[in-house]
Amino acid sequence: MSTLNSIRDTFFEECEDLMADLADGLAKMQSGSADPETVNAVFRAVHSVKGGAGAFSLTELVAFSHQFETVLDELRSDRLKLQTELMFTLLRSADHLTVLIEAARDGTDVDASVTQNSAAALRVWLKPTSDTAEAPATSAERFSFAPVTLDFGAFDPPNDTPNEPELNYYDIKFQPTATLFSNGHEPGLLFGELSRLGTVTSIIDLAELPPWEEFDTTVPFIRWNLKFASKVEIDQVRAVFEFVDGLCKLDITAAQVPADQKASQVEASPPPTSTSIPAPMRETVAEPITPVAEKPISTAKAASVIAQITDQHGPKPTLRVELDRVDRLINAVGELIINQAMIAQRVNEMPVTTDTEVVTYVEDYRLLARDIQEAVMAIRAQPVKPLFQRMSRIVREAADATGKSGQLLAFGEEIEVDKTVIERLADPLTHMIRNAVDHGLESPEDRIKAGKDACGTIRLSAAHRSGRVIISIKDDGAGLNRPKILMIAKDKGLVPQDADLAEADIDSLLFQPGFSTAQKVSNLSGRGVGLDVVRTAVMALGGRVAINSVPGQGTEFTISLPLTLAVMDGMVVSVRGQTMIAPISSIVETIRPATSEVHNVGPSSKYLSIRGEFIPIIDVASSLGIAPNTSPSEPPLLLLVESENQSLCALIVDEVHDQRQVVIKGLEHNYKSVQGVSAATVLGNGQIALILDLDAIAFQRGAPEAPAEAILPNHGA
Repeated sequence: MSTLNSIRDTFFEECEDLMADLADGLAKMQSGSADPETVNAVFRAVHSVKGGAGAFSLTELVAFSHQFETVLDELRSDRLKLQTELMFTLLRSADHLTVLIEAARDGTDVDASVTQNSAAALRVWLKPTSDTAEAPATSAERFSFAPVTLDFGAFDPPNDTPNEPELNYYDIKFQPTATLFSNGHEPGLLFGELSRLGTVTSIIDLAELPPWEEFDTTVPFIRWNLKFASKVEIDQVRAVFEFVDGLCKLDITAAQVPADQKASQVEASPPPTSTSIPAPMRETVAEPITPVAEKPISTAKAASVIAQITDQHGPKPTLRVELDRVDRLINAVGELIINQAMIAQRVNEMPVTTDTEVVTYVEDYRLLARDIQEAVMAIRAQPVKPLFQRMSRIVREAADATGKSGQLLAFGEEIEVDKTVIERLADPLTHMIRNAVDHGLESPEDRIKAGKDACGTIRLSAAHRSGRVIISIKDDGAGLNRPKILMIAKDKGLVPQDADLAEADIDSLLFQPGFSTAQKVSNLSGRGVGLDVVRTAVMALGGRVAINSVPGQGTEFTISLPLTLAVMDGMVVSVRGQTMIAPISSIVETIRPATSEVHNVGPSSKYLSIRGEFIPIIDVASSLGIAPNTSPSEPPLLLLVESENQSLCALIVDEVHDQRQVVIKGLEHNYKSVQGVSAATVLGNGQIALILDLDAIAFQRGAPEAPAEAILPNHGA
């Protein structure tokens, strides 16, 4: 049972890849790239899901995918033309196929009426003759094969050899590789599919069969020379073998009408019905063939040929590993880095010169630990593309539920982020996408009145910036209705009735617990679960959420997240006797300015004049609630930091020690969230050091903004 469960789990893992390929292909088709290769790729994805589902008796999944692939087959055969309505049906069918896969994986039920409606929407596009197309075979029928036999005796050739002048004749040379069999393909099934299109005559070529003492059962040596007669064109013949492209040697050429039919033949298998499918055929030859021993092919040579074919055409080999094993490896690497830091610190404290072998070995150890850390982190790094693809489905579902029309445009799908970040970001991102459709986009009628396209657009993008990943969700809707937001906040008692808030303060009210602008409860909103859930989830990842809205033009939510939750490069600094870590990715430079470069603005604000700019100065100690140095003897040491909105600020610290890699340890599970602190780490001497959240310090503890004309006269004084 455990083996079966393992195979079942592998199937669902493969389904994730197949659905990603399906989404890719449909996106290309929607953008106008409906070339035969793209349509075939979409067809193969659905067909592979159907084949795997049949092995586990997932009848509902098999039945729907069969309807789906039937429509795709009509499309790739040019019996259907791609149009807007059909494209919409294909996208919604892909969404429902994903739902069925998830339900089969999790053991949950899917509303039968939804499945029936989705299947009915597909059948609309089928011709009347296709409506009665054969149903997919059950798993018992699919995997009930005839016993394998090595009887190569001759048999009576069929009496209905085609000789009509309108028939086309082809010579097909087919030789499988070991990879073909390891991927679960069977030549007999391919030939059975070919026989549905015409008549197949087969000759087995055993010329390369080695002597018995050199025989290797893992290397296929048999070749098939097929004579094929049919009314179909050569492209349809090649389509039969498209699933094994790169897994075999295949040569298909047009042939002349044969003068006779002396070669041994294989009778064409009848087309499968709703209760049976073609079993693997028994290939035969007219006479027993003696293996040619004069020029045997060696096992090593055969393996070399197979390897060359796989390298040139096959996919790159991959290895699926349980996430727990990777996590244990990352934890071990973290301990390795801490151990390296401890050794380096002890060596630095020893009375040795810098040119001794011990110092060299410690430096080599540091470089090796860093290489290992980067390699391990690359294992966990994954592109955000699968996550973004899921959001396309969310947009369509939310648009259907609200009676609106919307589409998702994704950018930066190749950006890689730690797998844990991606997994924990799925729920908040889903909530924000639904919120953008429900509250952001207007109805088609209102959009047309406003001079916009009836179909709204949501742009989802990812980018790297200052050592973090920035994810943006932007709609082209009506923007935030700030007067309405303020009124609701007053009614709910979130702010005083006489409050007069700035736009940024009103926008931040959206993140208050229980805040909602929905007029009634629906599947999408109105239940008191607002954007505070999003902010909580993002903050748990060490990130932040920002809002930017322009009335009539739309709203943009920006999520800033760390690239990884395990290891980072940091600068060790001192703040009022406390050792802390500043993420080096955000630090532009360190400065000890002259007294004339520091200017007081107002009672408590200070600005740094540098290279023609005036940058606010923020005391890290004050921001963290530590008593600042009230009587500094010299100008402060400043860290010039670039925040997430690409603005600069200068942070006051007491001293900078060195730069090192540190292992990130979260505070939430061990203590609690601390404002201005993102995490903690263990230093080489065993001391715990806090990792500063420089963006949070700059954003929440910075000096209030003042207009430039109010600052510049003081600077000139």
